Amino acid sequence: MGAGHAHVLYRESGSPVHRLPPEVKIAAMVLFTVAVVATPREAYWAFGGYALLVAVVAALARVGPRWLLARALIELPFVLFAFALPFLGAGERVDVAGLSLSVDGLHGAFNILAKGTLGVLASLLLAATTTTRDLILGLDRLRCPQVLTQIATFMLRYLDVLVGEARRMRVARVSRGDDPRFLWQLRGFAAGVGALFLRAFERGERVYLAMVSRGYTGRMPAVWQGAGAATAGQWAVAATVPVIAASIAAAALVLQ
Repeated sequence: MGAGHAHVLYRESGSPVHRLPPEVKIAAMVLFTVAVVATPREAYWAFGGYALLVAVVAALARVGPRWLLARALIELPFVLFAFALPFLGAGERVDVAGLSLSVDGLHGAFNILAKGTLGVLASLLLAATTTTRDLILGLDRLRCPQVLTQIATFMLRYLDVLVGEARRMRVARVSRGDDPRFLWQLRGFAAGVGALFLRAFERGERVYLAMVSRGYTGRMPAVWQGAGAATAGQWAVAATVPVIAASIAAAALVLQ
């Protein structure tokens, strides 16, 4: 953990967003998403305000729109489902370009697209400006359940080890004539997966016992938790985004 693991979504930069402590960014992202979800689907203007807010944060974080949109394609299955709703929905229908579409289905499709896209973009901005190690540290500072932080910490620390071990096992199988492309060799592949699971379980148990014997209590060391913890000013800066989003959501609910 001390080496500082990065991930494929992280974009190294010295932007103001990158310099914020991870806990304030996590809290801001979660509260922003809650405000978006709480917004009535008929308040189209509100989603435009949220999109503008995301664009401002992306500009401050120096994350380009092409990078964001390319990685937002992860929500493509939900987009396809949303496009099917106007055709499958019941109730009042309207003709659009010769097609009979459900009004409720149109509202539902927009609801999924708008809220899903905004949530994905907010998550991508968090991932682009925070390393995986800092994400776990931020969750620990926010008093996330110990079980979750422990699992995430071990996964981060030993994921590369397990991937390397799986690669070596595959090379060993192939060198002995195994070819996983053929269905009748699926049994060997399944046995390899089982062996890898047992090795990972045993390794995790040994590592955990070794850490406990050295004073590990399930949380980051107190010195590490305190180093770089958010100040009141940084909390106030990060609160700008959820406060504006909450104001937009409240106005949308009042004007509904």
